Amino acid sequence: MFETLKRLFTSAEPAARDALTPEVCTAALMVEAALSDGIYADVEEAEIVSVLRTGFDLDETKAAEVLQEAEELAEAAVDHHRFTRVVKQLPRDQRLTILTDLWRVVLADGERDAHEDALIRRLAPRCWACQIVTAPKRGKPPRNVDKRPAGGHVPANLSSLIPVPRPPAR
Repeated sequence: MFETLKRLFTSAEPAARDALTPEVCTAALMVEAALSDGIYADVEEAEIVSVLRTGFDLDETKAAEVLQEAEELAEAAVDHHRFTRVVKQLPRDQRLTILTDLWRVVLADGERDAHEDALIRRLAPRCWACQIVTAPKRGKPPRNVDKRPAGGHVPANLSSLIPVPRPPAR
């Protein structure tokens, strides 16, 4: 019994976890987002491949390999931390592009689901150092996601993306 526990805590998984690439982690997060509504449509899969090809400059074969590895990792994952930890190391502009691409993937099937919205709202603060996590209007990904200025004021074009508490109805 002690040998089983010893093997459990000294397994080689931490080394494998460190070997994850940003491409695989991004794809795994996109697979998780696409699966969050319970349906992994072919159009969502095609959108993930498209994002990998354009965002990471991969050819069709390499993008398909990365997607296959990401699907396996996403299926075995118990949380998103191992993926978000790697994505968070990317430059901020690339992370914001990935956020937009996440919306492209979940909206690729033409349906907007509350589970997809909730997942992206949970993932966004972990990967992106901003609070721009509200779902885009009319089923479209946000276009101009700017950086917050040093003073913390929200630019006019972002004010519609940030949730504002409403007073209770009387």
